[in-house]
Amino acid sequence: MSQQDWKPKNAAQALVEFSIKIGSLELLPAGRTLKSGRVSPYFFNSGLFCDGSALEFLGSSYAEVIASSAIPYDVVFGPAYKGIPLAVTTAIHLARKGLASDYTFNRKEAKGHGEGGLLVGASLAGKRVIIADDVITDGASKREAKETIEAAGGTVVAVVIAFDRQERGIGTLSALKEFEQTFETPVLAAATLSDLIDVIEATANAHPERGEILPKILAYRSEFGA
Repeated sequence: MSQQDWKPKNAAQALVEFSIKIGSLELLPAGRTLKSGRVSPYFFNSGLFCDGSALEFLGSSYAEVIASSAIPYDVVFGPAYKGIPLAVTTAIHLARKGLASDYTFNRKEAKGHGEGGLLVGASLAGKRVIIADDVITDGASKREAKETIEAAGGTVVAVVIAFDRQERGIGTLSALKEFEQTFETPVLAAATLSDLIDVIEATANAHPERGEILPKILAYRSEFGA
């Protein structure tokens, strides 16, 4: 099979390939400075999943990784604002799999009229909750979401994100592992840096620009990888 006929081997590789094609996963020869100060040769921007077909694809990826994890849950929670469409599209795809598909999201400020309150959607009282968000950075937004969920009587059982950079956080562990230890909560990633490297290696001949940037990505992983 030629590389032109290459097909992703799994859902993670499919998400990586799709993300590259729509520009959400950017390959950057000149690099981009991250919040950490590191200059990365690649960057994942979930905000570019901004049309129906792209959001549907991302939701199917989230549902797949949740289903594969076999973690018992009742509700998918989307932190305002970016997590809201993620929770909705994930719930739709979980429903298509015949799995629990209740969802809830929060407002930034409590509504003082109408139905009122801070939360919209399914009740969280006594429920096992998966938080749907895009990436793990410093964990601040997840901490806020966890506090909101617990205040409503729910229990966070996992966090699902689109992409794990698999690089060190503050110490020797990855930022994801640091989060898991701090919050005692597993994190499910729909795709990882390892998946990105596998896709680039498999398609470099058909896409020379990918092959050219691969050494920079490998060097970055060697320096900052966990």
